[in-house]
Amino acid sequence: MRKWLALALGIVVLDQISKLAIQASLGYGERLAVIPGFFNLTLAYNPGAAFSFLADAGGWQRHFFTILAVLISGGIVWLLKKHGNEPRFCLQLTLILGGAVGNAIDRIIYGHVVDFVQVYYQNWYYPAFNLADSAICIGVILMLVDGLLRRDKKETA
Repeated sequence: MRKWLALALGIVVLDQISKLAIQASLGYGERLAVIPGFFNLTLAYNPGAAFSFLADAGGWQRHFFTILAVLISGGIVWLLKKHGNEPRFCLQLTLILGGAVGNAIDRIIYGHVVDFVQVYYQNWYYPAFNLADSAICIGVILMLVDGLLRRDKKETA
């Protein structure tokens, strides 16, 4: 289990370092074109959840999402201990854990999550996100794919 917790810690550290670097380099809302027409670095704040869900809810969401992240993180640590002999599942959980803790730290320190990756095409902009969000999404996608592959194996057997 130590290797999974070390990987989660690595994700948290990279996430926090990247957020500190962006906050030191850019002003709020400032954009730096990395790949013009497709990818910017920009400093944005999200007081809500994914895609700014509940961003204008009046402040209670900060505490709700922080408590939720702590509870989910505890559940993930328990699952890692219980399923330590399943490396794919543990990797998926570890990615989600690292991302959840990274964003929870932001909520505790700043009252919002620091986002900075902006992907766009012409007038279409995907909501800004960060490394923690990416880790969570990759973990969930891997979990879904793994579940679908297992289901397909059962149906063809």
